[in-house]
Parts: sequence; structure tokens; C-alpha cells
Amino acid sequence: MLNLERLRTLDALARHGSVSGAAAGLHITTSAVSQQLAKLEREVGQQLLAKNGRGVRLTDAGRLLADHAARILSHVELAQSDLEAQRGQVVGELRLSAFPTAARGLFPTALAGLRKEHPGLRVRSCELEPERGIAGVIRGDLDLAVVLDWYNKPMPVPDGLVKAPLLDDPADVAMPAGHPLAGRDEVDLGEFAGDEWITWGDGEFCHEWLMFTLRSRGVEPIVGHRAAETHTQLGLVAAGLGVCIVPLLGRHPVPEGIVIVPLRQRLRRHVYAVWRADADRRPSIRAAVRALKSASDTVG
Repeated sequence: MLNLERLRTLDALARHGSVSGAAAGLHITTSAVSQQLAKLEREVGQQLLAKNGRGVRLTDAGRLLADHAARILSHVELAQSDLEAQRGQVVGELRLSAFPTAARGLFPTALAGLRKEHPGLRVRSCELEPERGIAGVIRGDLDLAVVLDWYNKPMPVPDGLVKAPLLDDPADVAMPAGHPLAGRDEVDLGEFAGDEWITWGDGEFCHEWLMFTLRSRGVEPIVGHRAAETHTQLGLVAAGLGVCIVPLLGRHPVPEGIVIVPLRQRLRRHVYAVWRADADRRPSIRAAVRALKSASDTVG
């Protein structure tokens, strides 16, 4: 009889590619991972791992069993989801992630509401960029992720995931109060051709979106500074170091010395929750989505 927890450990190793990655994903020690896999090898009577430099790799037998383990665990998830749905109780543990401004702008209200309404539910949350949040849901490290895309640059949702829209988040331009355009009712992106931009980290989805959008308006971006968090970007704007795109979600409070002006070309990003289809009937998932939607209604 195959042990479910040992199959879960093998699945984590296959997904993360290393013992340390599997340990981090499962929230156990690397020693515990090694012990579980050694026991699994004895149970099946075949070598599942082979040394690969300083790490390990799956043997042919290991890959075969890992493929079966992924399917088995998906069926177990579906069974648990159906049982929770039949019981109708919001209990157990729920692991969530959100990109930084959603973690700031939605999580405090949503998670406080979940705690009040469902005291038997334990919620664990973290900040992750959208791509990493989606990857975490696919791997099973997360139950739900709050992610985003932009009106002109959608992020594809992989097969096997379900998504629910939370809000459309408008974005404007933040500039120092002394900027020549600060007194305008609205501005055009093309008017910032000579300005330095404060943007997100290189390779991040929002940074790539900004570069794409500016270039589509005939502006070759001058990137002066990078910061992951909106309020760090606003601090740099207040110091007169450039301009930035600032979505409404997580914007407040706006530091002194900044003027925020709407864009003539309305920019919006779409914020939504994603989770695995095999967990779709879990009451805890549904309760979390309701709480997030309720928190989204207060953004403004």
C-alpha cells in the first residue's frame, strides 16, 4: 500500500526539483524529505532517486511514480473538496497569496472578515508577484492567489485553474507637485517623453507592461529607479526623482508633495482570484472569494 504523505513528498520533489525546494513547499525539514523518500523506495522496492552533482534527480521509476502521485493527489484534493462541500463547514487551513498592493489593500479587510465569520478556519498569507502566485497554486503550495493583468496585456490562466474577478483597478500618473503638468485635469502618456520613470523590478509583469504601454504611445522610457511597492515609488516621486503609474488599490495615504492626475487613455488593471479547479467546491475557497469581493467593494 502506497503511503499518501510519501507520495506527496515525491510530488513536491518532482515539482520543485530539489530536496530543499520540496522541504520549503511542504514546510518540513530537508531531513524529513529524505527520510520519507527513503521509506517510499523501500515500499516500492525500486530506486526513485539518483545523485546529480550535489543534488538528486528522479530515476525513470521515480518519474513514473511521480506522474501517478500527481494524479492521485489531485483525486484526493477533489474528494476532500466534495466532502467539505457536503459538510458545508468553513474549517481547516487556507493558504493565500497576493501581489503587494492587493496584500495591502485587500487582505486586512478580507482576512479580518474571514476570522470573524469563520473562526474554525486558519488562514496563512504571503506576498507574491502574480506569476509566482499562479505557480504556487499550480504546485499545490497555495490554495488561492490574488493576481492581476492589464487591460492591454492579459495574463493567461493555465488549464486546471478557475478565476473570479475581484475589481477593475484604475491607474493614474503620480508626479511631484512642481511638475509642469501637475495643474492639468488629465494628461497623455506621450507628454512624459522627457521624464524619468519610477517602475517595478526588471522582469516583473507590471514593469514589462509599463515598457510595452509607453512604447506603444511613442515614448521610449527613461527608467530612473525601481521599487516593488507602490508607497516606495511614491516616496521617490515626492522627492522629485521621477513620475510613476499609481493604481487606486493600495494607494492611500498619498505622501505630501505629490499630485495624481488621471490619464486621457484610461488605464486599468484587472484583479482576480485563482484557485485549482479540483478545489472549486471547497467552502473555504468560496468563503475567501466572498471576503475578497467584499473587501474589493470598499476600494476607492
